[in-house]
Amino acid sequence: MSIKSLIINPGSTSTKIGVFEDETLLFEETLRHTTEEISQYASIADQKDFRKKIITDLLEEKQFDIKSLNVVVGRGGMLKPIPGGTYAVTDDLLADLVVGKQGQHASNLGGILAREIGDSIGVPSFIVDPVVVDELMPIARYSGVPELPRKSVFHALNQKAVAKRYAKEQGVPYESLNLIVVHMGGGVSVGAHEKGMIVDVFNALDGDGAFSPERAGGVPSGDLIKMCFSGQYTEKEVYSKIVGKGGFNAYLGTNDMRDVVKKAEIDEFAAEIKDAFTFQVAKDMGSMACVLKGKVDQIIVTGGIAYNACVIEALKERAGFIAPFTVYPGEDELLALTQGALRVLNGEEKAMEY
Repeated sequence: MSIKSLIINPGSTSTKIGVFEDETLLFEETLRHTTEEISQYASIADQKDFRKKIITDLLEEKQFDIKSLNVVVGRGGMLKPIPGGTYAVTDDLLADLVVGKQGQHASNLGGILAREIGDSIGVPSFIVDPVVVDELMPIARYSGVPELPRKSVFHALNQKAVAKRYAKEQGVPYESLNLIVVHMGGGVSVGAHEKGMIVDVFNALDGDGAFSPERAGGVPSGDLIKMCFSGQYTEKEVYSKIVGKGGFNAYLGTNDMRDVVKKAEIDEFAAEIKDAFTFQVAKDMGSMACVLKGKVDQIIVTGGIAYNACVIEALKERAGFIAPFTVYPGEDELLALTQGALRVLNGEEKAMEY
């Protein structure tokens, strides 16, 4: 029997939904929200009823019978650190999404809405591989400052999805492979996947690693401290230099790799920034090769920037000696969420306990 799923991926000013029959997309829609609509609500969780209504209104408009669904899946949010996997939206998980255990983020609404809609029609609700997936080996947590341990915050959903896709295509278990997975989007995360666990990864939100279209990555600590205490910037202004206005935005005024590639063809500075980006990402890949003691079965490159052939070639030139490359451009989050639920419902995996 086929399984119909409703997938909910909330963003700060949009709610992306998809309806699947097994892995076949029946339809998808991105519902946009104005700043005025969102600003009415004091917290992320307060937006639940507003977002639920526009989802159910759309399904009605599409003449889709919501009661024909077998499962509802939401994007995972800022929960406590947890291992990767598919999680049922239990009362405890729901409570942590509502309060924002590690912060307020629109993705918290994914599990909240999935549970609400799932309960209303009597079907299970899940989240899959949220950004707080934490499988770091103990020694990877040390930063050199006891009060500042390294954190695992990254593109866990896409990293896990492409790693499992590669394993399936090779006809081997994900748990049998050592992989380096490189996600390149608005942020960049490079992870070491050892036998099914992401034992080390660069913090893609506001931490270490390569700069990216919107993030500064690892910056000189001493100079950052001086900037913070210079009196010239507020805390918010400094943070925006690290997250949002860093990277390509800071150097070239764009967060679009396609623009960077075009500028690099006619502008020497832009070409140098492009080269610096691939240089830093390749260094991150080299670091993860060391984590895996040089035993790397494959390098997988994914995310929107992976569509740029010149970036892939530059990475291969520097890091191709480590292992062969497989490239899965883009980031199909709706399908990845669907696949996570299907693996549980089809008995391929057990649902994780929160």
